[in-house]
Amino acid sequence: MLSAIIVAAGSSQRMGFDKLFALLGDKPVVAHTLDAFERTECVDEIILVGREDRLAELQELVRRASLKKIGHVVSGGVHRQDSVRAGLNLLAPDARYVAVHDAARPLVTAEQIGRVFEEARAHGAAALAEPITDTLKRGDENRFVCGGVDRAGLYAMQTPQIFSRDLLVEAYDAVAAKKLSITDEVSAVEQLGAKVLLVPNDEFNLKITYPRDLLLAQSFLSRRPSP
Repeated sequence: MLSAIIVAAGSSQRMGFDKLFALLGDKPVVAHTLDAFERTECVDEIILVGREDRLAELQELVRRASLKKIGHVVSGGVHRQDSVRAGLNLLAPDARYVAVHDAARPLVTAEQIGRVFEEARAHGAAALAEPITDTLKRGDENRFVCGGVDRAGLYAMQTPQIFSRDLLVEAYDAVAAKKLSITDEVSAVEQLGAKVLLVPNDEFNLKITYPRDLLLAQSFLSRRPSP
């Protein structure tokens, strides 16, 4: 059984407004994300973790969209890892694998989710990632170029990131015990010395962070065939 934890508890500080409720086409960003996981056959359960002050709106969105796989809509914490932990605490007893996905990545597809799940089943841990193609430079404290970074083997991490349940729970227990701050689940699993397979992605799967990203996502959606 694959359970998906959708993290929707961010503050959207860089956006200036709650990006998850911004309209993308005819529905909010978060609705696109939830729809993708609802349509994915290998996903059995969805746990939506949101901001406490917007839980009622999220619950109403789920009700209106008739999303059948969502078993819980719960409040998250101050940090992303707190929100994921809240989701882990509510996993179904028979969940064997856990997918964690940013609600702010509304362009994810069932095919991408399925590919990562296949690799996670084979290797215990897998994550969608985009190979870096830009030239990378280091800047000093005054932002003057002070060196380059070899981009060979470099990837920008994306979500979903999918793990065996036992591995991810163990990783989060270790993070809590060491009082670490992490930005994604791969970072948590790395603390155990476990290997995570990168699943290269060359499709558009941007994270909505700035207002311009909504325009890019809208442009892409208008050209994507209906599911």
